[in-house]
Amino acid sequence: MIAQTDKTVATEILRQLGGGRFIAMTGTKKFICDNNSLSFKVGMRCANGITHVKIILNGLDLYDVVFLRWYDYKITTISKFENAYSDMLQSIFTKETGLN
Repeated sequence: MIAQTDKTVATEILRQLGGGRFIAMTGTKKFICDNNSLSFKVGMRCANGITHVKIILNGLDLYDVVFLRWYDYKITTISKFENAYSDMLQSIFTKETGLN
């Protein structure tokens, strides 16, 4: 039997980012989740060449946010923020990507 992924954390992360409005304004797509994280592709051109973002709920009930560039099958970490509070997610995303 295949274990199902609990989407509760990923749904909450998306809600804290702004939900449907966030998706529409930033062009995010290709969402992937597991039991404690949400990853997505940013649909618009971003600062620093960022193409993907991964937000992970860590053991302290805070978030680690990783900004990545995925080009030609090569993944590069552009920046990483650790132990961010939920109310900081939108501002971190805006600061790093230039998308509001």
